[in-house]
Amino acid sequence: MGTRQPLSTVLPDFPWDTIADVKARAASHPDGLVDLSVGGPVDDVPPTIQLALAENAAAPGYPQTAGTPELRAAIVAALSRRFGIEGLSSGAVLPTIGLKEVVAWLPTLLGLRGQTVVIPEVAYPTYEVGTLIAGCNVVRCDDPSKAPRDTAFVFLNSPSNPTGAVASVELLRSWVAFARETGAIIASDECYLYLGWAAEPVSLLHPSVTDGDNTGLLALHSLSKTSNMASYRCGMVSGDVALVQEILEVRKQTGLIVPGPIQHAMVAALETDLHEEMQRSTYAMRRLELLKALPEAGFVVDHSEAGLYLWARREGMDSRQALDWLADRGILAAPGDFYGPAGAQHVRIALTATDAKIDSAAQRLRS
Repeated sequence: MGTRQPLSTVLPDFPWDTIADVKARAASHPDGLVDLSVGGPVDDVPPTIQLALAENAAAPGYPQTAGTPELRAAIVAALSRRFGIEGLSSGAVLPTIGLKEVVAWLPTLLGLRGQTVVIPEVAYPTYEVGTLIAGCNVVRCDDPSKAPRDTAFVFLNSPSNPTGAVASVELLRSWVAFARETGAIIASDECYLYLGWAAEPVSLLHPSVTDGDNTGLLALHSLSKTSNMASYRCGMVSGDVALVQEILEVRKQTGLIVPGPIQHAMVAALETDLHEEMQRSTYAMRRLELLKALPEAGFVVDHSEAGLYLWARREGMDSRQALDWLADRGILAAPGDFYGPAGAQHVRIALTATDAKIDSAAQRLRS
């Protein structure tokens, strides 16, 4: 009988499990916990989306893995209208069960086992997890001129989670040139693309980056952030039609299907932008409140030009010391070392709390 190595043993500890004691200390604050450690929405799903979900709730049959024609058309139209991504066919887009799922499984779905995958130096942990699940080699690199020439796959993330940094068109074009030269596939996680504050984020699939050629390029989008649909699990892959169809074939075989009522709700979320604009305004106000308070508490905010987080550091403290300092005031953040060794001097502070909680955090920072 052969020996078995549980897959979980090759993965890092789930990051948020490692700060349970810090969370408990923050929760013991007399005024209660302000949890700014996770980027999960707290505002209600817009009523039109709730209604669309209910309208399709009685549908009994199996949904389409590729997405309904209406959903695929809505994805194509929304990506064009919101982000200037042009020329996508209905076969070049695919709904997924949230974005984390496809990030975690993409190297496996694309058959990259044993190859080299590049992820950002400071990166959302699931890029590394997905690479390890596929049995690939992880290389952290932000500069295409320094990336290994045998790279098979690259995860990009702009705007960045956690830093809020925005990749320039020039940098994106350099990565595309790298892919053309080496044959690497690039997947760009763009779930914060609509949340530019001090910079204007650009998609990997924008014509200014691709010159109209999406070969080897994929963009990943989500409805969790600005449509508040994290509980619905709504993600999207778009780009190179051959790669999208390759991913679809594996997903059809394995039952990775977005439920039918959720697909119907996605159409409602994609066909109008008003709710996204309103949510963006809400986050802008919360961001401003924390941006004013953090320097008064001795923090420096780096990058943070876009997205749902402030990437902050406090002089003389590493990320865990700053985490403890905040916890003593009943505020829970995410330590920067969650995102790689290069994040060890920062904490990530989310904007995803109610107005009242954000106000409370700002008052505690000033006291």
